[in-house]
Amino acid sequence: MQDLKIITIRDVVSEQVRFLWNPYIPLGKVSVLQGDPNSGKTTLALAVTAAVTTGAALPGGSRTIPGSVLFQTAEDGIADTIKPRLERLGADCGRVHVIDESEYPLSLSDARIERAIVKMGASMFVIDPIQAYLGGADMHSTNGIRPLMKRMSDVAGRTGCACVLIGHLNKKGGKTQYRSLGSIDIYAHARSVLTVGAVGDDDTKRAIVHNKSNLSPAGSTVVFSLDPVHGFCWEGTCDITIDELLGGKRMQPESQFAKARRLIEMALANGAVPATEIMDMARDNDISQKTLNRAKTDLGVISNKRHDGWYWELPIEVEYSEVADEDSQDGHGSSMAALTILPRKEAV
Repeated sequence: MQDLKIITIRDVVSEQVRFLWNPYIPLGKVSVLQGDPNSGKTTLALAVTAAVTTGAALPGGSRTIPGSVLFQTAEDGIADTIKPRLERLGADCGRVHVIDESEYPLSLSDARIERAIVKMGASMFVIDPIQAYLGGADMHSTNGIRPLMKRMSDVAGRTGCACVLIGHLNKKGGKTQYRSLGSIDIYAHARSVLTVGAVGDDDTKRAIVHNKSNLSPAGSTVVFSLDPVHGFCWEGTCDITIDELLGGKRMQPESQFAKARRLIEMALANGAVPATEIMDMARDNDISQKTLNRAKTDLGVISNKRHDGWYWELPIEVEYSEVADEDSQDGHGSSMAALTILPRKEAV
C-alpha cells in the first residue's frame, strides 16, 4: 500500500500563468491547433515558430527574447518543405530542432521529448500531426488517449514548455469539441484550442478562432493570409465565431469602437499598463485618440498617476466582461467574449 500524502492548499505558492503567445498559447501547458486539411495549420505553426526564434512580435504582443523550438513533423520533409518555409518566414533556423526518428519512431509517451526540451531549452514543442505520434494507441479510445495526454501535460508542466499538438477536424457536425479528430480527451486535456479555417470564398484568408481557453479570457479571432506572391502575412482581427468559421461564413469588418474597446480590455487584462503604451497600440491599429477615449470611458478605465507617468487600469467589476453584451448596445453585434489587439510594429 502506498503512503498517503496530503497537500494543503494554504501551503501552495500561487503562480501566474505565463504565455508564449498571450492568450492563445500558454507556457507549461498543452494547446491544440486544429483545422481541416489545407487550412493552414502547419503554416501557422511555422509562423509562430519563426516569431519565437527571432523574438518577433505576434499579434497582440511585443517583441520578446528569442527562444528555441522543437518541431516534430510526420507529414512534411524537413529539407524540402519545413526548412524552406521557415527561411521564407524569416526564422532563425539555428534555433529550430528536430528529434531524430531515423532509428526509433517517436510517440507522445517517449522520454526523449522531455530530454530534448530540457537539453535545447525549448520554449515550444510542436507535434504535427498528433495522430502520427500515438505509438499505436487508438486515438478514438479514452483508455488509449488519456494516459498520453496526461503524460504530455506533465512534461509541459515540468519543463515550462508550450506543447502544441496539431490535429485535423472530422467531418461530422455537432458541437465544436466533437469535431476534433479522435477522443474527446484530446480536446479536454488541452488548456487552449485554436481552430484554423478558410474565410468564406477567399482562398487566401484564414481565421484563427480561440474556441477554448481555460486560463484566460479567449483571444480575438486573428486573421492571416497565404498570398501566393507575398506569402504569409498577419492581417489583424475579425468578429467571426467558431460556428461561422466552420459554416464557411465570410468575415465582417469590426467597428473601430469595438476594436478600441477590445484592445483596452486585452492590454489591461493582467493589471495596470502605462497610458502611453495603450496609445501606441491604438496608433499601430489605426484607432483614433477620440475613439480610444470613448472606449476608455465606456469601460470605466481608471487613470492613476505614478512616479513614471499615467497608468490605465480596469475596475474589478469589468475586468473580464463579455464584449458581446456591450457591443450589441452600440449595434456592432460582436459575438465573442474576446479582445482585439493587433501586433505592435516596434519593440517596446
